[in-house]
Order: sequence, then C-alpha cells, then structure tokens
Amino acid sequence: LAVRTEREENMIKDPVCGKELDEETVRSIRGQTEHGANEVDPAMGTRRFHDGKWYYFDSVDCRFRFMANPSAYISKD
Repeated sequence: LAVRTEREENMIKDPVCGKELDEETVRSIRGQTEHGANEVDPAMGTRRFHDGKWYYFDSVDCRFRFMANPSAYISKD
C-alpha cells in the first residue's frame, strides 16, 4: 500500500498537455493590483472555471487551446 504525501495529493493534471501541477502553487497569490485585486503568476500555471468545475493549466497556451474546444479535453465519465 503506497502512502501519498500531502504534495502528491495536491497534484492535478493539465487536461491539454497532461503535465502534473501543484494546485497550491497555481492558486498562490503573488501580489495585488493598485485596486486590491489579487494577482497570480501565470508562469506558475493558470486555471479556468468551465461548466461548474475548475480546470488547471501549466501555461496560458494550454488554457487558450482548452477554451477554443473544451469538449476535446474533457473526459466523458
């Protein structure tokens, strides 16, 4: 029986390229705008809310490809 570390439990997969990402790293706040909105670093990953679920991407390019055709990347369970 393998025991998963906390970091492994936070890993999520980019639906476009399949790269594993640390959810906490993608969501971490890097600063704030002059008006107080939270900022994240897209170089650390990005995310998109689609059809009631958050999807995480390793790059803006993967997110754009997903946005152009989500059904190509969402598995039908």
